Amino acid sequence: MSIQARPYPDRFYPVVDSIRTLMDLANLGVGTIQLRVKGLGEAQAEALVREAVESVEGLPVRLAINDYWRAAIAGGARHLHLGQEDLATADVAAIRAAGLTLGLSTHDEAELDTALAHAPDYIALGPIYETTVKAMRFGPQGLDRIGQWKKRIGAIPLVAIGGITLERAASVYAAGADSIAVVSDIAGADDPETRAREWLAQEPVGD
Repeated sequence: MSIQARPYPDRFYPVVDSIRTLMDLANLGVGTIQLRVKGLGEAQAEALVREAVESVEGLPVRLAINDYWRAAIAGGARHLHLGQEDLATADVAAIRAAGLTLGLSTHDEAELDTALAHAPDYIALGPIYETTVKAMRFGPQGLDRIGQWKKRIGAIPLVAIGGITLERAASVYAAGADSIAVVSDIAGADDPETRAREWLAQEPVGD
């Protein structure tokens, strides 16, 4: 199945913090990857986006940029992910006019209402389990919340994130998630490339 024909985002959706890791996973055949690097100034962010976009040019991967919406537009990205704080100050009309897809994070009902008002291309829910990646204002959502969110959003893809390992993946998908965003299960693995291959191996095989 061609990358254009595959659902966005792919079922396995790693989140990485370097172009080197981005390239390693893209060369393995990972179909959707988010680049999340915090604390950059505007010029640094734009340079990073341009380098990332150029790095994956010609590869069958959808690159999503986290948070830096101005840099994503200027740097020629096609996909964007925003948290709620960044969404509050983002120019969604400009993002859409530039042709970017838009994925949005949610953690409670109010945030879901806000996200749905922007007609996102996917909704992310987290953290599903305890996570040490970053301090969270919200406790673990659990599997039941995945089903509740999926019922609310219908055909919009639902991405589950937070503390999800490969061993937990089947339960997360069964609960209603269309995609799993993976951070520490790849970044913290002894051999990230081998772990990524294991994730890819559990994906349904397309035609």
